[in-house]
Amino acid sequence: MDLKLQTKYMKQAFNLAIKGEGFVNPNPLVGAVIIKDGKVIGKGYHKAFGQVHAEVDAINHATEDVAGATMFVTLEPCSHHGKQPPCAFKLIEKGIKEVYIANLDPNPLVYKQGVKVLEDAGIKVHYGILDDLGLKVNDIFFHYITTKRPFVAMKYAMTLDGKLATKDFDSKWITNKKSRKYVHDLRNKYSAILVGVNTIIKDDAKLDVRRSKKSKNPVRIILDPKLQTPKSTYVVKTAKTQPTWIVSETYDQSYVDLGVKIIQMPTIDLDKLMTILGEAKIDSIFIEGGAYTHASFLEANLVNKVYAFIAPKIIGGKNALTPIGGEGVSLMKDAHVLKDVTYTQFDEDILIEGYFK
Repeated sequence: MDLKLQTKYMKQAFNLAIKGEGFVNPNPLVGAVIIKDGKVIGKGYHKAFGQVHAEVDAINHATEDVAGATMFVTLEPCSHHGKQPPCAFKLIEKGIKEVYIANLDPNPLVYKQGVKVLEDAGIKVHYGILDDLGLKVNDIFFHYITTKRPFVAMKYAMTLDGKLATKDFDSKWITNKKSRKYVHDLRNKYSAILVGVNTIIKDDAKLDVRRSKKSKNPVRIILDPKLQTPKSTYVVKTAKTQPTWIVSETYDQSYVDLGVKIIQMPTIDLDKLMTILGEAKIDSIFIEGGAYTHASFLEANLVNKVYAFIAPKIIGGKNALTPIGGEGVSLMKDAHVLKDVTYTQFDEDILIEGYFK
């Protein structure tokens, strides 16, 4: 099969994979397409954690017998028992003759083992097709599976002169409706959303997902050393319906009685917190805090990705808040530099996305 067709079908598989955003964590996003006699006869994707994998979903939705067909799948088929039976053996059982894979699975239980099982059964296997795209689509999974710690993304919206809010702390709204709508798509993608306690006190932030598409609310994590989160706030009142975790140096059973989980630490250590959250199966965190919270994670070298929304507004004011607080660097050569930068426009707003190496 020529490269143009390989690319075409693998892109279709990736378009299916991303439909699982927000539902498969901590599993990867995976899509699969089955081709026979030059036409697509089956499509599938991993829809939710614990449900059938993409390869099996594609086979189950095939319009004809898949024996002799070719499969395009975004991630190496598994060969071990987990929540679901091994996909590699299902492909063998159903008579798939050739498999194209975007990325090998970094999980030591799977890495190249799925390929070996397929090849030992006489199936022709190719991998590395659009693997760069796969690394971005599954950036959360690849980070989590190799480090056992959450992938951390930081998001903020600012004016053209770099302000988060006016001198009187007014920030509603810097960006337009399209930008804000997209933020809810992003929230849906991550396992947890994290803010500092001041964001809760000042804004009574809901930290939920509000969109027309099917979505799943993330775990809400609040950094609150002195346990100052008012019990009258939305996050506490709804703690029994949307998981709410407060990271604090103190403990108060009355919060727990209201449904809040308290992660108590003698002193809040963000690096240790990442390990704790990883052990709790939190594979990703979406930070929407203020300048202090952003600076704390950035200075601790814990940020993997940045979403920066820029609106063409200028508010001025030396006391107006900026996205990143803290001490900052002294020399430009020490600035934190984003890689693999992309730009998206939402009417007059611009979103800049990039990764830290």
